[in-house]
Amino acid sequence: SDLAPGRVVGKATKQFTLKQQVRVKGGEQYLTFIDAVLEGKSAEPNFKDYDFKIYDDISQMVSDIKTQDKAHSLARLVAGYAWKWESRNDPTKHDIEIDGERLRWNSQLSDWVNSPNALNEVGCIHTIQGYDLNYAGVIIGPELKYDPVTKELVVDRSKYKDNNGHRGVHDPVELKRYIVNIYKTLMTRGIIGTYVYAVDHNLRAYLKEC
Repeated sequence: SDLAPGRVVGKATKQFTLKQQVRVKGGEQYLTFIDAVLEGKSAEPNFKDYDFKIYDDISQMVSDIKTQDKAHSLARLVAGYAWKWESRNDPTKHDIEIDGERLRWNSQLSDWVNSPNALNEVGCIHTIQGYDLNYAGVIIGPELKYDPVTKELVVDRSKYKDNNGHRGVHDPVELKRYIVNIYKTLMTRGIIGTYVYAVDHNLRAYLKEC
């Protein structure tokens, strides 16, 4: 990353401003694209050398993530918190079921990315923040939708299951900002590539159009 010239703050601290984020191979162009798309704005995917795909078939995305893990390691599935963590108390249960694909949330919170069974689980924002992946397979849950009439992303609060995450947030605009920022984080974890499946078919169509 590039740093702007530092300035001294206090006696022993020097403060720097981060000018450019180059961790993701898509560079600033990819980050700008994701920002625009998740704000419901028009955007051009003018980034190069970055593997970005939108899926209609979640099973295919799961399979492709496992293939990329064999090739590059550190390929993981992650998702917005739109499903209850049922397997936490009963490991025989599945938490996420989409079109016959049955998945479980992360079985551990600490260092989930490197845990033995991580490839067969789905990480949430609490387990992925601060980690880099080679490939991220992002499942956008039913709490985030796209309204083709107003051409805006909308939030269905009833589908958002992280009670601690939005406790005290009563303003729907603030909740939308909170959830959108979660997906911005999830969609910028993959250094080599990001694969995306959206549960809402209108949102999926919007992403493909972008």
